[in-house]
Amino acid sequence: MQEPPQGQGTSSTHIDSPAPAYASRMSRRESLKLLAAMAASAMLPALSGCEPAPTAGAARGAADDGHWPELDLQPVTGTGYGKDPDLMSPPQVPWPLTLTPAQLSLLALLSDIIVPAEGQSPSASAVQVPTVLDEWVSAPYASQQQDRLTILSALAWLDDEAALRFSQPFSALGTPQQLAIIDDIAYDNAQTPRQFQRIARAFARLRDLVLAAYFCTPEGMQDIGYLGNVAIAGDYPGPTPEAYRHLETVLAELGLSKFAYPVA
Repeated sequence: MQEPPQGQGTSSTHIDSPAPAYASRMSRRESLKLLAAMAASAMLPALSGCEPAPTAGAARGAADDGHWPELDLQPVTGTGYGKDPDLMSPPQVPWPLTLTPAQLSLLALLSDIIVPAEGQSPSASAVQVPTVLDEWVSAPYASQQQDRLTILSALAWLDDEAALRFSQPFSALGTPQQLAIIDDIAYDNAQTPRQFQRIARAFARLRDLVLAAYFCTPEGMQDIGYLGNVAIAGDYPGPTPEAYRHLETVLAELGLSKFAYPVA
């Protein structure tokens, strides 16, 4: 179904106002840099480790499998960097972005449900995670395009489900109604009803992408205490005594202790 403009429509049971439209404040250079960090991140499970949303043809199942949007996605027109990119003068805009303002706003809402602001840590949308994910699903590579189908299907499913339950798009619902839907799809396990299993798998992939993008940002790295390469003033102090003890234990288990240190 077609999503109405953001912020229109309310229900008598609503507690919260509709979320404001998401505004991207990140340059393409910054979002491409974070896309590269995501692609190299050990936090992001490989596609082979998840079960993505099926294609439109495979989505037709039994009635108790629940509803599923059949999307007619336009092909991505970008060509990518190729196998031998000119890194001295890379293209300024290697491919067009594909998410609509409505999709970005819905993605921002979901990202903040997954990673809300807490204490000194900003929310996912505050550090522009939706912009990074727009870059990710717009990239013309096989894994990103598989994620594109999965994520866009999940966004459409959420609006369809919100309309079925509450006669409103997801972004127009109050927080209790939004969380009632999310609670049904948050985990794919033995207790997940059959009609929610497909969307639960898609939502799991969305959650992986949101977390990977978040923790690739400077704010996300700070949140987990990652310092990166930090210069040390003065002489290098060397490994700690605890590190030496651990090394010696491992070397002893491998039978390599006599080879560890040079003979005086």
